[in-house]
Formats: sequence, C-alpha cells, structure tokens
Amino acid sequence: MKVFLLGAAVGYVLGAKAGRARYDQIVRTYRKVADHPMVQGAAGVARAKVGEKVGDKVPFFRTVGRDGHRVNESAVTQG
Repeated sequence: MKVFLLGAAVGYVLGAKAGRARYDQIVRTYRKVADHPMVQGAAGVARAKVGEKVGDKVPFFRTVGRDGHRVNESAVTQG
C-alpha cells in the first residue's frame, strides 16, 4: 500500500510539473491515434473476436443487436 501511495504521489508531482499543455498534447496524440482508420479496424476485429468467445455472457459488451442494428447504451446495460 505504501508503494502505491508513493507512486501516486510521484505521479502527481511529475504531472503537475508537466502542466496542462503537456496533458493536452498527450490527449491530442491519443485521439489522433484512436481515430485512425487502421486502429478502428483493428479494434473492430478484436471486438468481434472477443464477442465470439464471450457471446451473451456479458450483455453490456454487445453494442449491435442480433438484428444488426446499433443498440443504445441504456438498452445494452439493462440487458
């Protein structure tokens, strides 16, 4: 527990020194990568493979209904 708290404190101090500009730069880079079509395609393939393995065991995982239409989040989380 002490190691975790020490790590959190060090992370906080280093993050505070880096500042908001560095944080914004990291977020922009993350979004650029996450929105790239190749990354989206790989995520879709991974999601499909996990869906094949998991199936209906995790109802909130499914974002597309059995009829192929997108399901809204409230319907997904409610089952």
